[in-house]
Amino acid sequence: MSKKLESITPELQSFIEQQKIFFVGTAMAEGTVNVSPKGMDSLRVINENKVVWLNLTGSGNETATHLQNENRITIMFCAFEGKPLILRLYGKAKVYHERDAAFEKYVDLFSTSAGARQIIEIDVNLVQTSCGFAVPFMDFKEERTVLKDWADKKGEEGIRDYWKEKNTVSLDGHETGIFDN
Repeated sequence: MSKKLESITPELQSFIEQQKIFFVGTAMAEGTVNVSPKGMDSLRVINENKVVWLNLTGSGNETATHLQNENRITIMFCAFEGKPLILRLYGKAKVYHERDAAFEKYVDLFSTSAGARQIIEIDVNLVQTSCGFAVPFMDFKEERTVLKDWADKKGEEGIRDYWKEKNTVSLDGHETGIFDN
């Protein structure tokens, strides 16, 4: 039922590119484990062992905090339509902010977003597929525009103020690195 691979195959890349949602899991050695749903066409396969994801502004900044302490990450995709499949990408990740050259290297891969907070680069060292037989069928209706509309309305200065208020410290009280030099 499950299969382990060393890299993302062309078929799995096609599957990834069709998905409307994926889930990100990170954790430090101690403290809260974080699992977050992500969408809005924010992930790109760079090659068979590298993906990048545009992390948009949210109510917390757990992933970035965890990755600066423990750089392990899991990305999970589930087939909610068509043939059943669960796909997990395991790897090591780096967080890039606007101040980093790598942010500029990747940001043009994505549509412009006022809420762009970080780019996460993941070196994939294990790909696992499993059956997904218990994952329900769900129909995609449309993308929500609430986050984009909110970020556009806040503008660049408003987003930075929001980061200062909500994104500088994790749930467990650790610095997120959002304003570090």
